[in-house]
Amino acid sequence: MSTGQEHTVKAFDQDIGQLRALISQMGGLAEQAIEDAMLALSRGDAELAHEVRKKDKQIDAIEAELEKLVVRVIALRAPMADDLREVIAALKIAAVIERIGDYAKNIAKRVPLIHAEGEERIEVVSILPSMGQLAADMVHDVLDAYSARDAQAAVRICARDNALDDFYDSIFRTLVTFMVENSKTISQVAHLLFVAKNLERIGDHATNVAEMVYFAATGEYMAERETGEAGAN
Repeated sequence: MSTGQEHTVKAFDQDIGQLRALISQMGGLAEQAIEDAMLALSRGDAELAHEVRKKDKQIDAIEAELEKLVVRVIALRAPMADDLREVIAALKIAAVIERIGDYAKNIAKRVPLIHAEGEERIEVVSILPSMGQLAADMVHDVLDAYSARDAQAAVRICARDNALDDFYDSIFRTLVTFMVENSKTISQVAHLLFVAKNLERIGDHATNVAEMVYFAATGEYMAERETGEAGAN
C-alpha cells in the first residue's frame, strides 16, 4: 500500500472513531435523560424535570455535528461497501437517539402537570420508574452492542422489547381501571398514560438501533421478530 493510501485509510479510521464517539456521547446523554426524567417523576421534582428539558439541546447539537462529519466523510473519503454501511448506520442511529432524547424531554414536561398542587398521588407513579429503567437499560445495552459490533447482542435486545410492551399493557390497564373508578383523576391519568407510551416508544427505538447494529455488523437484515400487544399497534 502506498503512503497516500495508508494516509487515506488512517484518516478514514479516525473519522469512524469520531463518529462512534459522538454516537456514544449522544447515547449517554439520552440514557441519563430517561433516568433523570423518571427520577423527577417519582419525586415530583420540577427543577430536575426542567434540567432534562434544557439538556436535550446538547443531544441536538451533537447530532448536528455528526451530520456534518458524515457529509464530510462521504465527500472526501468516498467510502464503499462495508465502510459506507458503517457511515450510514451512524447517521441513522444518531437520528434515533435524538428521538429517544425527545421522548425523555416529553416525559419531563409532564412532571409538573402530574404533580400539580392538590392532585392525589396515584400509586402507579411508583411503578413507572421500573419501566423507565428497563427502557434506559435497553438504550445502554444497544449502545454497547454498537460499540462492540455485536450482532447477537443486538438480537437479544430486540427480544427484550416484548417485556417492555407487556409492562406498558399492564400499566395501561391499571391506569384505565383507576380512572374509571376515580373520575377526578382523568387529567392526571392521561399524563401518566402519555409517560408510559413514551417509554414504550423508547423501547421501540432501541430495537430500531439494534436492527441497524445487526445490519452494520453482518450486512444482512435481522429476521422479523414477534411483537407484543403494544408493539403491534
